[in-house]
Formats: sequence, structure tokens, C-alpha cells
Amino acid sequence: MPRFPRLALALALAALSTCSTASVAAAAASAPPDHLTLTVTDSGDPAADGTFVLTCHPAGGTHPAPQAACDRLDELTTWGTDPFAPVPPDPMCTMQYGGPATAHVTGTWAGRPVDASFRRTDGCEIARWDDFAPVLPTTTGA
Repeated sequence: MPRFPRLALALALAALSTCSTASVAAAAASAPPDHLTLTVTDSGDPAADGTFVLTCHPAGGTHPAPQAACDRLDELTTWGTDPFAPVPPDPMCTMQYGGPATAHVTGTWAGRPVDASFRRTDGCEIARWDDFAPVLPTTTGA
């Protein structure tokens, strides 16, 4: 192959590579941060009840511990699974009552929509809630 066509081919490939890298970088920069709205009721702690905003990557919002909450969500996030998935139907759970606390989480996490409800009505639901600490507050129980 003559020298000029090889140079032209190399420049064309470099230009395509740069465009591809630039478009990926632009898409990543323009992607909204992970953003969740949490509404907590009846936790037993008036300071923990209410509606809080949590943004991650970077951490912020009105959540009382945004960095710790974002770190925990990052730990819970595994490729191919939904960290906000409800307790599966018909599990074997202890029949204990963890109190009247409820939480509703909406927004976007890892590029996916979130609409999850939490409660403390049996052992499985209590474990699910507790697994989300400090995203969700600790409660004083029944």
C-alpha cells in the first residue's frame, strides 16, 4: 500500500476514535446524577420522618447523611440485579412486627427508574429495611 493511503487511513481511524471517545465522554458528562426522593413516616424519630432528596455521584441533597447513603447504595448495586426489588412473594419470614415505619423511594438509580416501598411488617421486610441503612433511618421499633 502506498504511503499516502496508509496515512489517510490512519488519520481517518484516529478521527473516528476521537469522535467516539468525545461522544461517550459528552454523554457521561450530560447524564443526570443518581437522584432519589425518600419519604419516611412513623420511624419513631421525628427528625427522620419527612421527605428527603438524595443525589449521588456527587453526593448531596437534603438527606441527613448523603455520602454514607450513596456509599451504601453503591455497595448494594450489582450488575443485573435491582437493589430496590421487593421481598419475593411467599418467602419464609419470621412473624415479627418491626413497627409502623414506612418509606417510599422514587427517582433514578444507576440509570434505571426507582419506585420502591419499604415497611417493617415481618422479618423479611425488617431485614430489607435494615439492609438499606443509612439510606433509610434506623427505627425505634413497635
